[in-house]
Amino acid sequence: MHEVTVIVVMGVSGSGKTTVGTALAEALGVEYAEGDDFHSPANVAKMAAGIPLDDADREPWLDALAAWLAERSGRGGVVACSALKRVYRDRLRASAPHAFFLHLDVPPGELQRRVAARRGHFMPPELLASQLATLEPLDADECGRTVDATRPPQEVIRQAVAALHR
Repeated sequence: MHEVTVIVVMGVSGSGKTTVGTALAEALGVEYAEGDDFHSPANVAKMAAGIPLDDADREPWLDALAAWLAERSGRGGVVACSALKRVYRDRLRASAPHAFFLHLDVPPGELQRRVAARRGHFMPPELLASQLATLEPLDADECGRTVDATRPPQEVIRQAVAALHR
């Protein structure tokens, strides 16, 4: 592990990015950022209307997240970001070459249950299928780890911290 790592907690909607990300940042003593907060109002409105974002919609969002990661190089940070495609992760890595990606893996049925139970989130359950179709799991050459996010959050965090130290 690099002295202080920036970590991207990735996965589709309902995978637990915020829960795991905030607890992981606290465990590591670094700043946390919610990736949804980096979306433009137009992107939020589009998703709230049930319209999936396209790559062009995501570009400014990814650039803002990449800048946040780059600013924390050497002091660490954790950000929750879907990072669904390899090309998106590559864009983030361009600014933060040592970023570690923690992919929260959850079966589709459990994701549906979680998303349907959520209140007050702009992302409607109908967009989950498009996210699952877009998701490209981590490749073997990517710095990161896939974990079973149906496990209790503290166990997921323990696995993440252990993976960081390998």
